[in-house]
Order: sequence, then structure tokens, then C-alpha cells
Amino acid sequence: MVFSSNLFLFGFLPLFLTIYYLAPKKYRSAFILLASYFFYAWWRPEFLFLLVLTTTATYLIAIQIASAECLKIKKYWVTVGIVANLATLAYFKYANFGVDSFNYLIKAVGFEAIEMANIILPIGLSFYIFHAISYLIDIYRKEALPARNLIDFSAFIALFPHLVAGPVLRYHLLAEQFHHRVHSWSNFSRGCTIFMVGFCKKVLIADTVAPLADAAFAIKNPSMMDAWLGTIAYTIQLFFDFSGYTDMAIGLALMIGFVFPQNFNDPYTSKSITEFWQRWHMSLSSWLREYLYIPLGGNKKGTRRTYINLFLTMLLGGLWHGANWTFVVWGAWHGGILAIERYLKSKFGDSILPSWLRIIKTMLLVMIGWIFFRAIDLNNALQMLRGLIGLNGFNFSNMMEWQIEPDRLGILFVAIFLVYAMPWLHRYRGGPMRYLLIPLFFWAVATLSAQNFTPFLYFQF
Repeated sequence: MVFSSNLFLFGFLPLFLTIYYLAPKKYRSAFILLASYFFYAWWRPEFLFLLVLTTTATYLIAIQIASAECLKIKKYWVTVGIVANLATLAYFKYANFGVDSFNYLIKAVGFEAIEMANIILPIGLSFYIFHAISYLIDIYRKEALPARNLIDFSAFIALFPHLVAGPVLRYHLLAEQFHHRVHSWSNFSRGCTIFMVGFCKKVLIADTVAPLADAAFAIKNPSMMDAWLGTIAYTIQLFFDFSGYTDMAIGLALMIGFVFPQNFNDPYTSKSITEFWQRWHMSLSSWLREYLYIPLGGNKKGTRRTYINLFLTMLLGGLWHGANWTFVVWGAWHGGILAIERYLKSKFGDSILPSWLRIIKTMLLVMIGWIFFRAIDLNNALQMLRGLIGLNGFNFSNMMEWQIEPDRLGILFVAIFLVYAMPWLHRYRGGPMRYLLIPLFFWAVATLSAQNFTPFLYFQF
């Protein structure tokens, strides 16, 4: 089940909210857990067992960490918990990738390929594994107290607004909210507004420009016009799809009193890749910094080690996004640029380029990275890069021309305008501006009803 579906909008959500607000407060966490499990099991019921098993094991291991009197025992249990969670992630997410890569190597030298059944990736696995790991580490560091009971912790892990695609949250941010949170008409109406904004982003913008990106990346040898239009379309699609999902998650949580942190802050207005990662998917950036970059040594072990740590953090962050060499290259691309930017700043200080030129430079670097992020394989990505510089011709191909429609181009231009007008629009998001959402939301619902289902892009991670 997904947020942008009639089943969720007109079935699950109103029923959930009705029962939630009728239920006594002491039973609301239990109801959230049951409803979230139902939400998750709607896709593949058999994977609910994995979620329950992971949650329960993490909860029990955290108790062992908190109760251990010896540091050695604490280290033992936190290691067991982290290894078990990572092993689960590795098996379901990377086993196919590992076997395929190994088969490619051994076939190159004349050996027979290894046969292995295709393993299905449970939806949301990467996110709830990260939640589990951060919880164990926070308990070990004494930065958070263990959950009061299994129901509260299970409800945190399974909380349906953030279960499938984030934001990536730390338990202590929500722990007290399970017992003391504000339910008010003001919070509920603000949550509805944020949800409607995200819904419109997803349905009216991301889904509308998606065919342009899909067509460009499906062309074997895209021309310059194909490649540029497809890359720009995907850049817009990904932002409005993922930020739209995040808005919907934040809005849904607020409807039941939970306050989630901001996850996007106008990332396409960034003046450097360093700034971009302070504005894009901020909850993941914070997680990678806290649980990967700092444990690797951060910037405390010398200049050279700092560059290596930046690179490794982004490399592993890229691999977390998907089991494909394209994600490894994408992570390496960003890690390399972060290291270079840090070096240049240490040698020459801040850039003297005007702001608008720095934004353009950053966007070009981001868009090149998105090509690897979207491509089905490295060859697909390289063909798109060849297309960008005109090595496959210049004019639109027939396949691309068939996808170019006035409404898609119009929405693409509107979306680009919104990206750079957003800082100004933020000042007027309250008051009369919110009432413009009502007709847009109904338009989005009508559009959703008339088109095929389109999953959120980050569901695959």
C-alpha cells in the first residue's frame, strides 16, 4: 500500500484516523503498531515476519547492552546486534548483486556461472535496518534510554508514515512522543496541508515528467537533446517524488501528533556539493555522519584520513541506495567531490564565483551524478553521458519525440520555476496560500484515479 493510491486515501487513512482518535490514549501505540503492520503486510505478508523478527531481536539485544555492567559485554552485544542487522540487509539486498558480479568474473575466465534463486528485496528493509542499528548504538553510547516496552519500540520501527522510505529517524527523537504528544486541530490541519503539498508534488509533477526521463534512459544511443531533456526530467522527478513522499510522511505523522524533522531544504539551490548534502535527504546525511563518518575517524585523524573518510562514507552511502555498480559510482562521484571541495577550501578559502554561477556548477555535478543513480547499468549511464556532449547526434530521436507533450513540458518548466522560487514561497505558505492547495489536491486525486499506479522511487531502496 502506498500513500498515493485511492485505497490509502479513501480506505486505510480515514479508517485509521477514526479508530485512532476514538481509542483510549493508552491503547494508541498498540493500534499504531497493528495498523502499521497491516499497512506493510498489504504488499507481501510473508515479509512481515522479517520485520517483526528484526524488531524483537533488536529490542532484546538493546536490553542486554543497557543492563551489562562490563564494557566488554556491552561491546559484545552491540557488535552482535549490528552484525545481525547488517547480515540481514546483506542477504536480501546484496546477495543477487554479489552472485551476479562473481559470475561475471568467473565467466570471463571460462568457468560455469553459479545458479542461485532470485532473492526479493523486502520493501523498506534498508530504512528499518538503519533505524535498528542507530537504536543499538545510541543505547551503547548512553545517548538514549532503552524503550519502555516492546510495543513502543515496535511501533517506532513500524510507524507507517516513515516505515517504507524514511525519513531516517533516531529513537530518542520520538521516544517521549509515544507518551506525550500534542493532539490539536492546529497540528491536524497543518499535517493535512503538508500531506496535500507532498501528494501534489508526487502526482502532478513527478509522475507527469517521469515518461520523459524513462524514454531518454531507454534509448540505446540518446542524442544530445534526448539526454539533456531526460536528465533534467529525472532531476525534477526524483526531487518532487522523494520530497513529496517526505512531505506526506511528515504530514501524516503530524495528524497523529508526531513531529518529524525536516528532510529537504531547497537542495537544488545549493552552491556546492557539500551544501547539497546539508540540504538533500538530511536525515540520511545526519545518519551517515553520526554512524559512519565519525566512527571512521571523521576529521580527527589528519587531513588525508579526513578525505578518505568522506570518500568512504559516500561510497558506502551509494551502495546502501542499491545493489548495482551504478550506485557505487554515484557514491564515489559525490565522495570524491566532497573531498576535493574540502581540499580547495582549505587551500584557497571560499569560492569567489558569483552565487548564481556556483548554483549552476553544483547542479551540473548533481545531474551527472543522477545519471548514474537512474541508469540500469554502467553502459546505460555512459551512453547518456555521451549523449550530453553530442556524441550520439543532436536532434530528438523518434522515441523521445513521441513522449514530448505540451502538458509534460509545461509541468517541467513549472517545476523548475518552483525549485528556485521555493525559498520565496516558503514565506507565504500560511494564510490564503494554503487554500490554493484544495483545488490542486482535488486535481491530483482526479489525475491519480485516471492514470496507472506509479510507485515512489525510493521504495526500491
